[in-house]
Amino acid sequence: MTILIKYWESLHLEDLAVILLSKTVSLLLLIILFIIGKKIAGLVFERFFENSPKILGQDPSRRKTLFKLLHNLMDYFLYFLLIYWILSILGLPVSSLLAGAGIAGLAIGLGAQGFLSDLVNGFFILIERQFDVGDSVTVDTVTGIVSNVGIRTTQIRDFDGTLHFIPNREILLVSNQSRGDMRAQIDIPIYATTNLDRITQIIKEVNDREIPNCPEVTGLPNILGPRNAINGQFVFRVNIFVQSGEQQNIYSKFYRLYQEALLQEGITLPTPSANAIMPTKKV
Repeated sequence: MTILIKYWESLHLEDLAVILLSKTVSLLLLIILFIIGKKIAGLVFERFFENSPKILGQDPSRRKTLFKLLHNLMDYFLYFLLIYWILSILGLPVSSLLAGAGIAGLAIGLGAQGFLSDLVNGFFILIERQFDVGDSVTVDTVTGIVSNVGIRTTQIRDFDGTLHFIPNREILLVSNQSRGDMRAQIDIPIYATTNLDRITQIIKEVNDREIPNCPEVTGLPNILGPRNAINGQFVFRVNIFVQSGEQQNIYSKFYRLYQEALLQEGITLPTPSANAIMPTKKV
């Protein structure tokens, strides 16, 4: 019992309370200053990008990509400083911890190999401009819009809303659908006995009437005519080249226009799964 009393008296609870209060106040002040400083740094960073188009290039998607990447680097640096200051306030020997990291360097190095691979591959993706933020891409089996490019991962939002996080080292093949004009391929299912010349004439009339009202179309439609689709369906094919990202809109619009025009002219169209000869006279 005497030993416990002496131990209790040796704790100097008042001194411990003062130290604890001092460190708590210091940590709170540090966090408040960090939040304020981070917001100020973010505003300065945004203002710099807004006022430096000549340095970073005129392409908005390129500037947006660089902004997100450099902003991520700034965040990593600020959080590293925050952790360093927290450890210093708590009285932990930061220099000894950093020196001790060399002892465990082998173990850490094994875990850091993936990080370095992500960093190097992300660097080449950026330099080679394989894609920018806002581009429509296919990476392996993932297709969507690039929403963020980081030093470790690339974020791609699928068209159904799913956000995919892909390590940069896993990006081996990129198919970018946002570079140059894209093709909207329209296949209209038809019967084998349908008058093809009449279909061609109707489609040309639709194109002459509607193409001048579609500035996203970059050239005259290419009427290829009858084709057999992959599924064996007999179709009448039209290719329209449009600005990047507009292929789905143009496809939906002109497929509807072609179908409505053909039906109005009395041409019977099969369902997409039908491939038989129409059991009626030629149209």
